[in-house]
Amino acid sequence: MRNEFSVAAHWSGGFDEAGLQHWAEDLRRRLAAPRVSLGLVFLTPQFFAVAPQVLEILRVHAQIPLLAGCSSQSLIAGAEEIEENAGLVLALYHLPGADLRAVRFVQAQVDDCSGQEYWHAETGVKPAGTNGWLTFADPFHLDAETWLRQWNENYAPTPIFGGLASGDYAARSTQVYLNGDVFEEGGVAISIGGEVTLAGVISQGCTPIGEPWPITKAERNVIHAIGNRPAYEVLAETYNTLSAEEQKKARGNLFVGLVVNEYAEEFHRGDFLIRNLLGGDPKEGNISIGALPRTGQTLQFHRRDAAAANEDLAALLDKEHAAVAGRPVYGACLCSCNGRGKSLFGSPSHDASLVQQRLGPLGMAGFFCNGEIGPVGASNFLHGYTAALALFVGKGEGS
Repeated sequence: MRNEFSVAAHWSGGFDEAGLQHWAEDLRRRLAAPRVSLGLVFLTPQFFAVAPQVLEILRVHAQIPLLAGCSSQSLIAGAEEIEENAGLVLALYHLPGADLRAVRFVQAQVDDCSGQEYWHAETGVKPAGTNGWLTFADPFHLDAETWLRQWNENYAPTPIFGGLASGDYAARSTQVYLNGDVFEEGGVAISIGGEVTLAGVISQGCTPIGEPWPITKAERNVIHAIGNRPAYEVLAETYNTLSAEEQKKARGNLFVGLVVNEYAEEFHRGDFLIRNLLGGDPKEGNISIGALPRTGQTLQFHRRDAAAANEDLAALLDKEHAAVAGRPVYGACLCSCNGRGKSLFGSPSHDASLVQQRLGPLGMAGFFCNGEIGPVGASNFLHGYTAALALFVGKGEGS
């Protein structure tokens, strides 16, 4: 069984012009659809010097009108995560009725941004003209947090999925691709409009522990009081109520979940923005976190480990499967944290294979990121330790 709207493959060799031509042509033949709407490509640093030639070969021989992607040390194709000697991966998508617009953005635009319509003019895309954005960016020369905050102001609640490239860490160098062009800074974004929407899953790899509490005193990233009690006291109490086995799992793996939508009557998996617990001061009674919480915001502590990450992704995939039931899912892009993969789960291809089990078969390409992008509630955030899965979904039944 296969998905007739998308196909993905892995090239494990080096630069071989004739071989890549035949490989791209074969991949195009494997796509049953009449035309390619979009191609996604991810290359390892071994291709940096020949990236323009590689992109041109793929565009011509796989007949790709719009090609985008970035570099990474580790890649994803289909149900496989390739973490060593990864080569390159390419996915082809046929997206019936989609209106696709590609834009490049750079730090100078982020610096110049003023107002809630700045990016409408820069991209040529108004909020009504897009159903979602798929984005790849360089982490070394772009303030991604500020850029994302600006796009939230300009486009929220439109979802933004994607990730920050990885590459040559010693040289602090990555590449971002758009059609035949190779960029070493900034980012590229694909607007998904028309009859195709962008849906997906943001699995932050945690399971909640204890109870949700209101933050009753906070200054910048320091929380002084939770439920009118010293914050450190609530943290210690939460930890001490765990079983001995759960306490063992939680050591060094405690995080903070901040509720994004306070209007919900109950808070469930996926309602929390997970951030690092940086430390605590038992004498002062406060805790420090990797975020700027608000007084009145709801907080719940979370635990992250392989079992929690597996449970979280499986539950969210099942929830998404129900959400898109009756609508065609044309394909996917998976952006997974560098801290996941074999180093977290102990065996390869955990996230990719679980996606295929729950939602497949899907043509899916992706990469391991320096930061993952995706929505929690009505806003988009930069995440860590996360699997960000973007799905190309038809708007209506039988699209």
